[in-house]
Amino acid sequence: MKRSVLFDTETTGFDPEKGDRVIEIAALELIDDMPTGEAFHVLIDPERDVPEEATRVHGFTAADLAGKPKFAAVAEGFIEFVKDSSLIAHNARFDFKFMNAELKKAGYPTLDMSRMVDTLDMARERFPGMPNSLDALCRRFGVDLSARTTHNALLDCKLLADVYVELMGGRQRGLGLTADDEQQLAGAVYSGPAHRRVIRIVPSEQELTAHHAFLEKLDNPLWSR
Repeated sequence: MKRSVLFDTETTGFDPEKGDRVIEIAALELIDDMPTGEAFHVLIDPERDVPEEATRVHGFTAADLAGKPKFAAVAEGFIEFVKDSSLIAHNARFDFKFMNAELKKAGYPTLDMSRMVDTLDMARERFPGMPNSLDALCRRFGVDLSARTTHNALLDCKLLADVYVELMGGRQRGLGLTADDEQQLAGAVYSGPAHRRVIRIVPSEQELTAHHAFLEKLDNPLWSR
C-alpha cells in the first residue's frame, strides 16, 4: 500500500524572499494513487496585506483572513498529516518554495525536495509542446471545471487528484455495475499480480494515419460495410 499526499497552496504573491506569504493550504491523502477522503485544509493570516492582483487569482482579501491562525499555529498539523509521504503538486517547486520558507520561519524542518512529485513535469513529458496548466489538463481529460471560478487550493487539489490518476494511466469508471455487483466484486479475491497498473494507450496522429492507410488497402472489410 503506497501512501502519498497531494497538496496545493495559495499565496499573497510569487516570491517568499520578497515577503510574500502562504494564505491557504489544502492536502488530500492518496492510497495507491486514489483519494481516500482524508484531507487537511486551513486558511492562514499572512500577517501582511493581500495585493489586489493576488485577490483576483484566489479570491481572498485581507479581511477574509483576519482572525485566522498564523502559519506557526498550523505547521505541526500539516507535518503530521503529510508524515513522510511523497508530496504531489502541480508546479510543485512553487509550493515547496513557499512551504519551506514558512516552515523555516516557524522553526520547523523543511520539506526534502526528494519527496516532490510534480504533475506539471509529468504532463510536459506526456504532452510536449502543449498547454499543461491545471485547467488545460482538466479539459483534456474531461474533468469538470464548472466550480472553478478562482484558484481555491482545496478545489484545485480535488481537480488535480483526478488529473493525477489520468497521468498515472487512468481508471475505468462505472462499468454499468449495480450496487450488488460492486459489493460482490469488493469482496472478491484477486489472484493475479500483487501490483498492476491500467495503461491507457493514446495513438499518435502519425499512427492513426498509418492505420487508416492500412485499412484502405483491405478488400471490403467487414467493419466498413
